Amino acid sequence: MFDKLDDLLIRFEELMSELSEPDVANNPERFRKLMKEQSDLAPIVAAYKEYKQCKQNIADSLAMLDEESDEEMRELAKEELNDAKTRVEELEHELKILLLPKDPNDDKNVIVEIRAGAGGDEAALFAAEIYRMYQHYAESKNWKTEIVEADETGIGGMKSVTFMINGQGAYSLMKYESGVHRVQRVPETESGGRIHTSTISVAVMPEVDDDIDIVIDEKDIRIDVMRASGNGGQCVNTTDSAVRLTHYPSGIVVYSQTEKSQIQNKAKAFALLKAKLYDIEQQQRHDAEAEMRRSQIGTGDRSEKIRTYNFPQGRVTDHRINLTLYKLDKIMNGDIQEIIDACIAADQAAKLAKMNEN
Repeated sequence: MFDKLDDLLIRFEELMSELSEPDVANNPERFRKLMKEQSDLAPIVAAYKEYKQCKQNIADSLAMLDEESDEEMRELAKEELNDAKTRVEELEHELKILLLPKDPNDDKNVIVEIRAGAGGDEAALFAAEIYRMYQHYAESKNWKTEIVEADETGIGGMKSVTFMINGQGAYSLMKYESGVHRVQRVPETESGGRIHTSTISVAVMPEVDDDIDIVIDEKDIRIDVMRASGNGGQCVNTTDSAVRLTHYPSGIVVYSQTEKSQIQNKAKAFALLKAKLYDIEQQQRHDAEAEMRRSQIGTGDRSEKIRTYNFPQGRVTDHRINLTLYKLDKIMNGDIQEIIDACIAADQAAKLAKMNEN
């Protein structure tokens, strides 16, 4: 590990030197790539420099204990020695995590799909609430959200909704929300007071950058334009602005109607199609590497749940990490960071365990 850290430290110094060269500043593409690499290495380098300083502090404290006879100075040296040893252990763990392979999609914007599963109108109502939960969470991170497509019900629910989240590192956090979410509560439409169980499915896909080669042949696509339906402004419902794309090889159908312009809706629809095709490609690659991964969308069946929201007991349970929190109201208002942090910690622990095995 430390040989690799020494190499990264040398590379970081090289990057700082390159970035100060005048010709690099005049080449925006090269400058962007170097800045990205420098930004990625900065936290590793900072932790490693602190680690080396702590190791030096340990050596200095031990030397002082050997040479010093004054009891007060010896006590001070012992205190500094213990502090440095504790910090070294912490930094070793931090450095192992920092050196874990990084998901190349972590810095990207995301496209999120929410679909009502088992439970009819109650599932659609819950889908709308989960959409609002993610909206509030995005606001807390200063991210921007933008609806691509929504199939709303007449009672305030959503059979499905697709939206984009634009923000630094959105995928690194939101990817843990993929899966089936289950709700247990007494629906407003239930006169007998019985608790019902409904499900929705959430899929989180990274937005595809222009430099990623996702080939879409024109002959494989059917493009339909139509008038948008549902809520909308004066132009939205009176012009053929909505766009539906059908991709024959994959069977994927995407729809965008939220913009007034057909051109804008077409761009959104193609962005969504690219994200779906990229997600399929990723899954196939993971399967080929024997890293079996379930489909994010699934069927909305109860057996595929990753999280349960129990309203009578005011609790939320994430079944992947056996975490239960009794603050359902706050979570439904977007306070999901504690759950995501716990998922990240569990993911890192699993990767570290696998790395130690190897």
